[in-house]
Amino acid sequence: MSLGDVLFPGNPERREKVIRRSQELIELMKSNFRATNSLTEIVNKHLHSSFSPITLNEKATVKENCDVMIKRVNQIQAKVEEVDEELKKKLEPTVYESLQKMSLQDFKKLSAVVKVAIKSVCQIAAAVIVKYLMKNIRILTNITCTCAKVAVGTFASIVLGVLIDVIISAIVGHIERAKLESALAEYEEALKTFRPASKEYEMAIYEVMFMLKHMKKK
Repeated sequence: MSLGDVLFPGNPERREKVIRRSQELIELMKSNFRATNSLTEIVNKHLHSSFSPITLNEKATVKENCDVMIKRVNQIQAKVEEVDEELKKKLEPTVYESLQKMSLQDFKKLSAVVKVAIKSVCQIAAAVIVKYLMKNIRILTNITCTCAKVAVGTFASIVLGVLIDVIISAIVGHIERAKLESALAEYEEALKTFRPASKEYEMAIYEVMFMLKHMKKK
């Protein structure tokens, strides 16, 4: 046991908590990148964009990785809004309004007239994506905001792949209790918003994927 642990018996527990929170942050980022790539595939296929997949770079800093995801989500959001404007201009107002009020399950019950109207602009699948993501545009905005918060944290400038090693090294290097508690508090605050934002973001994407798959079977 180190002298620091003797003087501050709560340090080992704090150390483990900081390390666990760091690992959780990394795993959430990996999961968000995977979900974003799934959304990218959907948008490329049905909204005719050509976004390339994004890659979590463990040789880059936490901030640099957050910036990559923020940029891609903003690009997707802009594309969805662009197609929504196209729908609004080219569809009959009553058809467009009906589209906005439908639930995802309602799309499989679209009348023949509405289907023809939508197909004249884009495929039914594209209408599903645009309608659902426009309705939940807050989800896209929320994930970019939470990423931005993470990108300005204490460890934002540390290379992602060595984040845990740096934290362990710093702690073993006699970081006093106050700094340990400060680091833990920062992680807790960031994860408090990042956890639910990530879950909501991923669920929204997987719901669209499920609906598209369901429609193919009809």
